[in-house]
Amino acid sequence: MWHGVLRWMLLLLALGPFGYYLLAIMAARRFFSKRSPSPRNFWPPVSILKPVRGLDREAYENYASFCLQEYPEFEIIFAVTEATDPVLPVLRQLIEDFPQRDIRVLVGAEKLGTADKVNKLCRMVREAKYDLLIVSDSDIRVAPGYIHAVAGPFADPQVGAVTCLYRGISDGSLASDMEALGNTSDFDAGVLSAWQLGGLKFALGATMATTKKHLAEIGGFEALVDHFSDDYELGNRISKRGYRVEVTTFPVFTVFPKQTLAQCFRHQVRWTLTMRHSQPWGHFSLLFTYGLPWALLAAAIAPSWPVAAFYLGGYVVLRAAMAWTVGVWGVGDPLLRRKMWLVPLRDGFAFVVWLASFFTSRIEWRGTEYYIRDKRLVPVGRG
Repeated sequence: MWHGVLRWMLLLLALGPFGYYLLAIMAARRFFSKRSPSPRNFWPPVSILKPVRGLDREAYENYASFCLQEYPEFEIIFAVTEATDPVLPVLRQLIEDFPQRDIRVLVGAEKLGTADKVNKLCRMVREAKYDLLIVSDSDIRVAPGYIHAVAGPFADPQVGAVTCLYRGISDGSLASDMEALGNTSDFDAGVLSAWQLGGLKFALGATMATTKKHLAEIGGFEALVDHFSDDYELGNRISKRGYRVEVTTFPVFTVFPKQTLAQCFRHQVRWTLTMRHSQPWGHFSLLFTYGLPWALLAAAIAPSWPVAAFYLGGYVVLRAAMAWTVGVWGVGDPLLRRKMWLVPLRDGFAFVVWLASFFTSRIEWRGTEYYIRDKRLVPVGRG
């Protein structure tokens, strides 16, 4: 008897991912149906802050995409830790090629905490000319209209931060494809589902936009110098102050590096640890977003072949519908359009990453190893 009860309980739980897929589809349709241009009469001056370290793939093209923006008044501030950083010749070339742009490069930052990126952001905010700040990771590439799309929501005084969804640019390798497809077929769907269920309470590293005023209210970046997930903390703290975190319908590109599957796996585990330490229940609930293992389990224990076919067919149809609605129709990802067939492989890979994230609190970032303790980074070797 208990075998039968357990089987039907598992079959019921296996419907969870189907509900999630439907939620994400509805969220994407609602979100992208509200596409509207930014206010035409709102063009505040902007400081773009880009903390960089080392050479990302196609770094020059990534940085140049910000220089090509048609926006009346903005500056771009880069910051590196050391004068020997190999990215500096690229930045000098950028300044030479775009003399009309206000570009500055800062070298060095006071070590206020463990997070090198945030240490640099502290200095960059102090030296930024303008009140509106856009922080963007070094591997991000943007299309024309990006600055106006991100600045526009601040016309509403209730908006405290703005962030963007991701698309991926792959080098064509399987590992790079897996990460890039994960952005639009998986990660973006989770963000939109959170938006549908009550709005975002966090920001995403591809774009974190806020003002000096809002930043000062949460203690500045100085309050985040030891935190593992500065993007989550920034958005969450601004949200707790009563402001809205807005996600724009204007997506950006993440340019993924050439890497092995092992490197991809470690990178994905690091990302998943962000949720485990920032939102423990949200991290656990990811279990019910992985349709592939649930569908396989349901098919294996199904009392008849029609029931097994229902679960396997439901996974294929609803997963494809979610990936297409979010990633192709919504975000406009050309890679996902071409390689939808990789989504089940990506789902299996993501499930293994999620399992692995329960068994480690140690990560590597830019050549340095850390433990994560109480949401904070602790270098390996320190007590």
